[in-house]
Amino acid sequence: MFAQKIYIEKKYRGSIEVPETKEANTIFFRVKQAYANHEKMGVHLIFSHAKLKKLRHYIKGGAKDELAHLELYMELGKILGFNTDDAAELHKSIILTNDNAHSNFNITKRITLINKKSPSKANRSYLFWDIENFSNIGSIFSEIIEPYNISDANIFLAANPNSLYLKKAEWEANLYDYGKTLNSFRFMKCDHGKNVADDVLLQNYKRLRLKGCNVFLLTFDRELKERFVEASESSNNLYIMQK
Repeated sequence: MFAQKIYIEKKYRGSIEVPETKEANTIFFRVKQAYANHEKMGVHLIFSHAKLKKLRHYIKGGAKDELAHLELYMELGKILGFNTDDAAELHKSIILTNDNAHSNFNITKRITLINKKSPSKANRSYLFWDIENFSNIGSIFSEIIEPYNISDANIFLAANPNSLYLKKAEWEANLYDYGKTLNSFRFMKCDHGKNVADDVLLQNYKRLRLKGCNVFLLTFDRELKERFVEASESSNNLYIMQK
């Protein structure tokens, strides 16, 4: 952040903290000039029509810059006295769409490197995901899949028919904002039975014979965690979700 003084027709109106993004300073001067020229104020001064349309869906990285620009615009509105209701509504919508609300399930605080003190160099990353344990999937994308650049082909999902029947619509709706469906990944519909999905995930892990990789296991099942640890090659970085 850096402070920027606001002058309108050579009259000092206050100062504002401007975020250090590529476009923030340009947006600051654009909005200030529009106000000075008595133009119609609105979020169109910040984003193009195409960008506004894109913001209705998930934005990689949680749309941090876009949120910062909206906050800058709303603060300018407070100082200069113009209405920013449209910006506040868009800000709220972006947060909900990108799963950045404080009530989100925090994955990063629960994922732990389990098989060594510090991670070794890894050439690829894989995710083994017992999806029936998770409904809110936003943080899994923003905190694991994207930072570790995990390709769709390296994401293994498993669910039994009961869970698939009850939650498929919810899962697909959540995946829609990421441009994905269950079939975007290595999704496996398993037979009935408590441990069947766990067995399938473990079998795929063993079959790959991974070495020198980041391996993430998302499950609440204690036994499956133990079996993954036993099956893991020491050169892998094995990350498992703790309670």
